[in-house]
Amino acid sequence: MNKIEDLRRMLPKMDHKSYGMYKSLAGSYDYGRYVLHIDHVQGDPFASPSRLRFEISKRNHGFPEEYQRSKVRKLSLEDQVLRRFGGSLRRMDKSVMGSGKSGRITTCRTGQKVMERIAVVFSEDKMELRFEMGFPARGRSILAREMGQLLFEVLPKLAESCLIYKNWDAKSKERLQSAIWLADDQEALRKELEVRGLAAFVADGSILPRESGVSDLPMKNAVAFSSPPEKRISVTLPHKGEITGMGIPEGITVVTGGGYHGKSTLLKALEQGVYNHIAGDGREYVAARETAMKIRAEDGRSVKHTDISMFINHLPNKQDTTDFSTENASGSTSQAANLIEALETGSRLLLLDEDTSATNFMIRDKVMARLVSEEKEPITTLLCHIRSLSERHGVSFIIVVGSSGDYLSVADCVLQMDHYEVKDVTKQAKAICESEGILGLYPEDDTKLPVFARKLMPEKTGRLKVKAMGTDTVLIDRESIDVRYLEQLSDDGQTIGLAYLMAWILSNVKKGTEICSLADDIYQRIDKVGFEYFVSKNYSCGQPVLPRKQELMACISRYRQAKLERK
Repeated sequence: MNKIEDLRRMLPKMDHKSYGMYKSLAGSYDYGRYVLHIDHVQGDPFASPSRLRFEISKRNHGFPEEYQRSKVRKLSLEDQVLRRFGGSLRRMDKSVMGSGKSGRITTCRTGQKVMERIAVVFSEDKMELRFEMGFPARGRSILAREMGQLLFEVLPKLAESCLIYKNWDAKSKERLQSAIWLADDQEALRKELEVRGLAAFVADGSILPRESGVSDLPMKNAVAFSSPPEKRISVTLPHKGEITGMGIPEGITVVTGGGYHGKSTLLKALEQGVYNHIAGDGREYVAARETAMKIRAEDGRSVKHTDISMFINHLPNKQDTTDFSTENASGSTSQAANLIEALETGSRLLLLDEDTSATNFMIRDKVMARLVSEEKEPITTLLCHIRSLSERHGVSFIIVVGSSGDYLSVADCVLQMDHYEVKDVTKQAKAICESEGILGLYPEDDTKLPVFARKLMPEKTGRLKVKAMGTDTVLIDRESIDVRYLEQLSDDGQTIGLAYLMAWILSNVKKGTEICSLADDIYQRIDKVGFEYFVSKNYSCGQPVLPRKQELMACISRYRQAKLERK
């Protein structure tokens, strides 16, 4: 391993030389208490920045072992170190050091949620922190003095401040401990959902509205959540103690109310309740089952070898819907496929909003049924099967409706939003349904779930180029995968993570592997060896964040070049 003195000798010889000489700096350098790795050097000052990482042994970083005893604690610890590093970067002098990206230091951005990243990773014997840095140049000539300032002044200050626990001030240590305790409480709350047979929980005092459609920050002066008395329960957490809130039971819950009264806001909070949130977010104690999946219509998506016969059958062209494929699905067909594929991922809590659903998938009114007879209508609505899915197969639903009143007749629980206040109106809804003669109109039937046996048949290729654009698109070579309607993707890094996982799958998986078992194997391996195992050491498209298994399988299903078979 090289020493920092080697860097000091090499730099002056490069001054004003061609930018390509920076390549000779690639390697590892001992800074005493930590090591600086220069993993990749950019080709010119206008290219993607160079990739570096700090490595520090457990003995030298000194973070308490108790903060790494569980996965949720370790993720929270990594998150806090990354936030401290990111905060230090924001406070740095932003003066320009040359052309292009010269002198710019960046790392993985953090939002309102705690997620698994490769930016900071604690292992049994060390900690690593990854970042990017633009090597300084004027035009394409090396600026050795500015580079020396980064290597011998800026980076050591960052390392000493962020990587070594004893250098954290008392307030920062207190904030870290609070984050660890919050992680414990959130894990305990999720366990309570299963123990009590709840699909979700929303704590009293939670702030559900967001600042704007493009901001995930809590809205100022928003109405705090208050549970209806009929649904209020108390939960005792290890550090927070007793909290109260609304427990949404397993089964079918319908959320209704006037427009702009908070129905979709509640549903959105539940969608994001699959993640842990940081202190001050307002949704710290909003939790949904971890496998919950938002289902919507998705006109134009590709569907490959999916059994949608539960909802779509006897098509005019005689196409087999037990093994259905299309390059351009309609709204109802896409929503049927989305629901079946969600069940394939193991999800047993489905979230739907009438506003983003296909009307003919959700409901069929009596007037239209008289005009178009049942034998001429290939679509069987969700309403017809929902009781069976719930009672026979243990699938819970939380559905926002504003005009599909028949869903009140099949609901186990009806919640009404009124000026952001939640009311339990189950009894009133059932009384209305009885007076209208629709109570019991959609009983449990003998619906059977499909056999989930789709297999991946990848064709081995060379190295795949991957890229991601926001939370909308994953690019594999030149083929784009549209993931914008996977609404629970909430971080750009998750889309990058999908790109790397897809590239690994397409390059390594054996033909004939069932995608269900494939996804399970991948996430079991991540639990054992970490997410970075699936990211190329020469990663080049940003800082990846681990997506959920549900989004990975959905991405495979939307990849038009995927070779899937059903046997």
